[in-house]
Amino acid sequence: MIEPARPVTIWDLPTRLFHWLLLALVVLQYATGEYHLLDMRWHLWLGYVTLALVMFRVLWGFFGSQTSRFADFVRGPSAVLRHLRATLNGTTQQSSVGHNALGGWSVLAMLTCLFVQCISGLFASDDVATRGPFADALSESALHLATRIHNWNQSVLLLLIGGHIVAVLLHLLRRDNLIVPMITGRKLLANAPELRLVAAWRALLLFALCAAAVTVVVWNAA
Repeated sequence: MIEPARPVTIWDLPTRLFHWLLLALVVLQYATGEYHLLDMRWHLWLGYVTLALVMFRVLWGFFGSQTSRFADFVRGPSAVLRHLRATLNGTTQQSSVGHNALGGWSVLAMLTCLFVQCISGLFASDDVATRGPFADALSESALHLATRIHNWNQSVLLLLIGGHIVAVLLHLLRRDNLIVPMITGRKLLANAPELRLVAAWRALLLFALCAAAVTVVVWNAA
């Protein structure tokens, strides 16, 4: 029996805060690095916060609520192919109420790219006045390599963000709004399973540990 659609909480508050805070941080860092919106010291400080957030999201992928866990949305190649075929055929094929099979891999790609950007930024230099906290520990050739990786990976990150925006717009065209649930946490679903949500204090504890780790590493590099 098909139940009528009802509002179901699919995204917990920590996941939603991570999503929108990360968006704000990336925009501010890009605007600062490319258009000097803020002093470049802010670029570094915002990068440290981004690194802590990415570390948190990885841990949240193991210890967070059901739809935020990697085990819930990371699927094999066959599941991705089934999702792509269903999308091309105009039918619905979704393995979870959160990220679909393709979206799961896009999450991993985004987190990996952000992690590379943060780590390379610790060792990079803009050849003017701003250097990462570990830049002085590198040889000149290693410093140039870290800087090139930071610059190249920025282009990869922009492509991933562009792909994410296109995917969201395509879902909107199919009357599947992904934006509102990431704001409210709730989505209208029929026959939705009971989802396991984790208390927000666990997220706060995990982020505090990640922020402390980043602070210790950067402090010792100064």
